[in-house]
Amino acid sequence: MSVAERVVAALAEVAGLRPAVERSWASAVDLTPEAVRVGLIATPLPPMLARAAGVVRPVLAGTEWAGATLRLIVSDVDAGAFS
Repeated sequence: MSVAERVVAALAEVAGLRPAVERSWASAVDLTPEAVRVGLIATPLPPMLARAAGVVRPVLAGTEWAGATLRLIVSDVDAGAFS
């Protein structure tokens, strides 16, 4: 197994990540002698979103939206999430 394939296999174990290219993880990995670049998209903060859904669902209980699909749209990530 090549290094790129091993990187791909390792990333496949991380919930909430997907390649930043349409084709596959393998095409998202770029290995050069100076650097390893992996283009990825991270699903932001799944535990926080689960908590957010947990406080919104009770508000919807008993309304016409009680059974509706709840979609929380993250439009930005606070820079503090990376520190």
